[in-house]
Amino acid sequence: MSGSEGNGTNTGTDKRPNELLTSWFVRSGWSKGELARQVNRRARQLGAHHISTDTSRVRRWLDGENPREPIPRILSELFSERFGCVVSVEDLGLRTARPSPSTTGVDLPWTGPQTVALLSEFSRSDLMLARRGFLGSSLALSAGPSLIEPLQRWLVPAPSAPRHEPGPAPSSRGRGRLSRPELELLESTTAMFRRWDAQCGGGLRRKAVVGQLHEVTDLLQESHPEATARILFKIAAELAELAGWMSYDVGLQPTAQKYFVLALHAAKEAGDKPLGSYILSSMSRQMIHLGRPDDALELIHLAQYGSRDCASPRTQAMLYAMEARAYANMGQPGRCKRAVRLAEDTFADAEDWDEPEPDWIRFFSEAELYAENSHSFRDLAYVAGRSPAYASLAEPLMRRAVDLFAQDREHQRSYALNLVGMATVHLLRREPEQSTPYVTQALQVAKKVRSERVNTRIRKTVDSAVRDYGDLAEIADLTDRLATELPETVEAV
Repeated sequence: MSGSEGNGTNTGTDKRPNELLTSWFVRSGWSKGELARQVNRRARQLGAHHISTDTSRVRRWLDGENPREPIPRILSELFSERFGCVVSVEDLGLRTARPSPSTTGVDLPWTGPQTVALLSEFSRSDLMLARRGFLGSSLALSAGPSLIEPLQRWLVPAPSAPRHEPGPAPSSRGRGRLSRPELELLESTTAMFRRWDAQCGGGLRRKAVVGQLHEVTDLLQESHPEATARILFKIAAELAELAGWMSYDVGLQPTAQKYFVLALHAAKEAGDKPLGSYILSSMSRQMIHLGRPDDALELIHLAQYGSRDCASPRTQAMLYAMEARAYANMGQPGRCKRAVRLAEDTFADAEDWDEPEPDWIRFFSEAELYAENSHSFRDLAYVAGRSPAYASLAEPLMRRAVDLFAQDREHQRSYALNLVGMATVHLLRREPEQSTPYVTQALQVAKKVRSERVNTRIRKTVDSAVRDYGDLAEIADLTDRLATELPETVEAV
């Protein structure tokens, strides 16, 4: 191996110009140097510090050299984000090592023991290998029927036969036994991790969550009464969803999807349909981020159908709000507006709900409702060719969300995202001067959270402002602030 990245696999006369990669590269508008810098940045986020790409290496890829992993996966992610759709390794004319079924894909067995084994294997691999950049190298994002069809088996009733030793939930610790206080401690620790994520972003405590998940899967490999096993599966599902969400937040998209899928399997073993619907909603958010609103809508409808008889009004309102986001990104204003109204009406019913709600839905507050619905109208504005009319519908909702999040010290990442959202609304309404204070404030909040999602949205918003209003002094000043104040990378720890 020569060079810090390593040579490609094509040699001699086998090497031909890669026309597919060249086509995507030309359309991206990137220079060879910019693509090299982005590859290096993403590699550092993955922990692959041995990678150091330059313009000559990019030229060799375009000339037909096939880079070694994890470069093909990194290129796939970068081009997917650039074009707002899934751009696979094959779409780029690159070859990748055939992944093993145990670490990739979503078509997994729906059985308790295999779910535990896969959770244990994947969390262990994450803890051991992610810092060296090897975990993501064997993962591929699934989309379309290959994603949706396997997940539909979430709806199939679980076997009625007990999978674990029957008996009541234990009250004292014995061999293979967990006491009620111990189970409650595991649940409260999961809730604590969730609060840390909301306040600090996914990059600060991700590995701690993965470590806790691995410990819980160890417990699941012991013999437990059915009631205890279900609680442990529920905790594992919540931790896996949170590990997926934090991975998504720092840009590890294939890793995030794998955790979400495993979380859904664990939720099924727990018999917790509302939790399963929440996990599917997280997957839906990821698909919207990746430019796959059709897949996002399928996932939300699957969530709604699966939890139709047991989800609380707050959970149902969250699902309606995500349905509106999907319709907005599909360019269907009528259905989007209907889903927005249903989200608002159903959320109003939450005040009369007198049953205790799980901690995972606590995030969906009045502020979050305003935020989601405003983003739906904002997304409609983009799909409709930067329509000021839809931006005007988003503006009062976004303003209310920002005001509420400003009073909330826990959900700092949401505050930053909505500050950026407010800035984009003003840009859509052709009010650049009014957008700059929100970007400036978002930059200050971004310093407190480790979220590549926040950083990327700030960068894209500033780029858009510079492109349209770069001659304004306020906008030019934003570019300087961006260069000095925004962290260049977010390490997933």
